[in-house]
Amino acid sequence: MTSKATTPQQYVDELPVERKEVFEKLRQSILKNLPKGFQECMGYGMIGYTIPHSVYPAGYHCDPSLPLPYAGLASQKNSINYYNMAMYANAELMQWFKDEYAKQCKTKLDMGKSCIRFKKFDDIPFKLIGDLTKKINAKSWIQLYETTLKR
Repeated sequence: MTSKATTPQQYVDELPVERKEVFEKLRQSILKNLPKGFQECMGYGMIGYTIPHSVYPAGYHCDPSLPLPYAGLASQKNSINYYNMAMYANAELMQWFKDEYAKQCKTKLDMGKSCIRFKKFDDIPFKLIGDLTKKINAKSWIQLYETTLKR
C-alpha cells in the first residue's frame, strides 16, 4: 500500500484512526533519535529517512536523482513496518537488533532483510527502534553504503 502523500504529516493524517496514534509515536521515536545529517521525507510511497544531496551529492546508486535512503516507515495492510537498510548491510548491527529484540520483546520477531513488521501494535518496542535508528550516524552510513551496497 503506497501513499500519494507529498509530506510525512500528510501521510500520517491519511492513516486510519486506529493506527494514527501508534504510528505517530513510532515516527516520533525515530525522529527523536535520528542522527544529524539525515532528513525525513517522502519516498516510495512511505515516510523515508535519507541523507540529502546537500550532504551526499552522489545520491542513491539505483537512481542518483534520489537522496541516499537509510530507513523507512510505512503503514501496510496488515502491519506497520520499519525498514532499516543499515541492518541489511551490517551483520553485526542485525545481530545486535535480533538479540535486543529477544531480550526486550515477548513476541516473535517478524522480519525480512531490512523490514521489521509490527502486526500487534501493543508490542512495538518504541525505545528499541529509537536505539536502532541512532546506531549509525550519517558519515558511518555513507561509508557502509559505499563499501557494501554500492557496487
